[in-house]
Amino acid sequence: MNGATLAEVLAAARRRLAGAGITDPAGDARTLLMGLLDLTPTSFITEGNRVLGEGERQAVDDALARRIAREPVHRILGRRAFSRLDLALSPQTLEPRPDTEVLVDALVPHAERIVRATGGCRILDLGTGTGAICLALLDLVPGATGVGVDLSAGALETARRNADINGVADRFEAVESDWFAAVTGVFDIIVSNPPYIVRSVVGTLDDEVRLHDPILALDGGEDGLDAYRAIAAGAGDHIRDNGLVAYEIGYDQKDQVTAIMREKGFPRIAAIKDLGGNDRVLLFTRAVAL
Repeated sequence: MNGATLAEVLAAARRRLAGAGITDPAGDARTLLMGLLDLTPTSFITEGNRVLGEGERQAVDDALARRIAREPVHRILGRRAFSRLDLALSPQTLEPRPDTEVLVDALVPHAERIVRATGGCRILDLGTGTGAICLALLDLVPGATGVGVDLSAGALETARRNADINGVADRFEAVESDWFAAVTGVFDIIVSNPPYIVRSVVGTLDDEVRLHDPILALDGGEDGLDAYRAIAAGAGDHIRDNGLVAYEIGYDQKDQVTAIMREKGFPRIAAIKDLGGNDRVLLFTRAVAL
């Protein structure tokens, strides 16, 4: 489309995605063009008559081909907004989802309370990936410090980069570890969005997830609960008295995860639903008897 304007390219992109069966062609076309052309919502509207250059048109064409092949929009762009952060993505990391912000929001008042009471709050994020959960908490709670743990060196490289991009690198440490294996010290909050998909289900997931999210971050074992068992088994050695353990869970795992934690001495203190009304976040404490 030589000499095509932004508005014309947007319309053509929308038609092309719709023809390929993409669920939200209008939204995906808009998000791709805004990201590729570095446009704000306002400039996206006001620059509708701007003629795109050849390089810009080629970038859009390449991105549309990738989306039609079912690569997620934000993986194509290489970044995603989460909480107040701008996060880089990599093949070794999950793409952070809006529902995970529910977990962050649930922990902020607890972290703030701990900072007020003790002057600091030490957070351990197990399976940190992009660093989304830990970095968002550090951003929202200036008195907090965090350690992000992952088995993937590539994920940890991405998390360190995101800590630097978002101005919290001085309060964040990345540790390569199989859960608690290389973790030292104790923490006020242990948090995780672990792999929780039942192994037999992983192969049936949408192409956008199955082909692009790392299997290591999806496969929760035969019943989807392996990670919760591993974390429950080690949490007692790394949590302060009255500290918190917080999880993201699958929509049908509340009772099972609660039982796993209760057996290790962690009663549940909260269960919070996600934006779709599903059980998504559980909070536990190791209460100390007086």
